[in-house]
Amino acid sequence: MRGGDPYDVVVGTGGLNELAGLLGDGVRTVAVVHAQGLPEIARPVCGALEQAGYVTHAVPVPDGEAAKEIGVLAGLWSRFAELGVTRSDAVVGVGGGATTDLAGFAAASWLRGVKSVLVPTTLLGMVDAAVGGKTGINIAEGKNLVGAFHPPAGVLCEVTTLMTMSHEDYISGLAEVIKAGFIADPTILDLIEDDPEGAAEPGGPHTRELVERAVRVKADVVSTDLKESGLREILNYGHTLAHAIEKVEAYRFRHGHAVAIGMVYAAELGRLTGRLEDAVADRHRSVLTSVGLPTSYGAEAWPALREAMRLDKKTRGARLRFVVLDGLAKPGRLEAPDETLLESAYRRVSR
Repeated sequence: MRGGDPYDVVVGTGGLNELAGLLGDGVRTVAVVHAQGLPEIARPVCGALEQAGYVTHAVPVPDGEAAKEIGVLAGLWSRFAELGVTRSDAVVGVGGGATTDLAGFAAASWLRGVKSVLVPTTLLGMVDAAVGGKTGINIAEGKNLVGAFHPPAGVLCEVTTLMTMSHEDYISGLAEVIKAGFIADPTILDLIEDDPEGAAEPGGPHTRELVERAVRVKADVVSTDLKESGLREILNYGHTLAHAIEKVEAYRFRHGHAVAIGMVYAAELGRLTGRLEDAVADRHRSVLTSVGLPTSYGAEAWPALREAMRLDKKTRGARLRFVVLDGLAKPGRLEAPDETLLESAYRRVSR
């Protein structure tokens, strides 16, 4: 678990019986941290754990980004103390990416680190937040500025839970799937282009394959990054502008919607610097719009967005650094771009 040990990511249906195997031996007490709006999913998780012999406690937290606040985290610490969670016990996080981020950070910070297993219930959670070991919470100054790397003991992606999502939230999650296609696995783009309507539905013919492929991209990047430090930065494709949009919107803007706009912006940076051919840059808009994702943002927002980017985690001192493409599935870096270039690229995505 700690120090980069490998762990399983299980993708499929009817997988709750895999939970005990992911938790491993020696665990007695399990705190199931779950989004309060998901009792119908949390109950069977708790039931499976109880049937496997664990002392299980359901610990509800607010839904969505409201969970990722210091007050909620402090409440979890107090609850873990009440429940007697020891270093040999575990935390199971059930919910979307915000819930698994919170549960993972609570596990990382409780008693200097206890075991965690994550059960993401949203597309964004499955393909992004729950895989890779990043955990964290938000503060007023920015998203995920407080956190830790704490790889889980396992991740269980029960794809049937995607059917409980709203259409807009599911579409938002597709942005991270599409990102994986552009940076590493173009087959993802082919599958979506062949059947965009099917891709936009959680029960579509390629849902499981899209999830598996996106998870594999992230897992491969993260595991390789342990040997080649810095590689996982390519997972931030589109995220520099995306995080700025989220901050300007006070985190009321869907993450995937912001990432979609951010990817188009990064593609325009690549095009304007002569690194990315027109066909690949244009493909960003066509794929994203085919499933209903946005590709533009307000022209008047640029000064606020530029200021927000100064605080982004990917900024090195005063130097901005973007992930850009040098071709399909060929990610690279753009260091300290000229201000004129930044603004010119934004004009191409503004409305």
